[in-house]
Amino acid sequence: MGILNLTPDSFSGDGLFMDVDKAVKHALILEKDGADIIDIGGESTRPGSESIDIQEELERVLPVIENLREQTEMLISIDTYKAQVADQAIKAGADIINDISGLMFDKQMAAISVKHNAWVVIMHIKGTPKDMQVNPVYEDLIKELKEYFITRINYAVAMGISREKIIVDPGIGFGKKWRDNFILIRELSVFKELGLPILVGPSKKSFIGMALDLPVDDRLEGTAAAVTASVLNGADIIRVHDVKAMSRVIKISEMIKGNRS
Repeated sequence: MGILNLTPDSFSGDGLFMDVDKAVKHALILEKDGADIIDIGGESTRPGSESIDIQEELERVLPVIENLREQTEMLISIDTYKAQVADQAIKAGADIINDISGLMFDKQMAAISVKHNAWVVIMHIKGTPKDMQVNPVYEDLIKELKEYFITRINYAVAMGISREKIIVDPGIGFGKKWRDNFILIRELSVFKELGLPILVGPSKKSFIGMALDLPVDDRLEGTAAAVTASVLNGADIIRVHDVKAMSRVIKISEMIKGNRS
């Protein structure tokens, strides 16, 4: 899954704000570099970020989705927690709803997934993007996340979402102390017990920067190590910025795991 940020305030500094042509061109490059899915986001959810209104988010994402859908059959994911944005994005050509809130922030989100029979990513978050990194505490990190997923999956299925359409994401960097993220990757196989695909998004995040004392633009090797460990421990989808490099990392990781010849 390649990342396409359409924001002026992306934590990684790669936002392609209000430039549809550049955004579509970049997405097609990511596809050529090995992306199977493009994850398009119009609102930054970095720690401390403020929400934007629905109309502004729609104006950022819809032209890119519409234009991109005309040029590729690649899967398109809409990174949003707003049901109205997800609805319009799917009508424009998106296939997957990537909801950081696990269908909690907008109670209409599950209905939108059902309406379109769309895939949905249920991510774990503690708090909201604005406050999620204000001293997040867990008594038992893995147990609490597994219980969260069971609850949210049961909710999604009860709302009419097919279990076969659900993906889970432990939410690296979303309401976690920096060392918690290493535990999540190390213990990722526990979530395989849920019987659903696992998405992991470690790319360039602060836990790598904290461990290596490096800025965002110098975290490629740290990301590669996190991606390798995630694949070996059961991740099915890896969300990254540097698709070409990480596609190579994933291929070797899969060969070590025995999944490729």
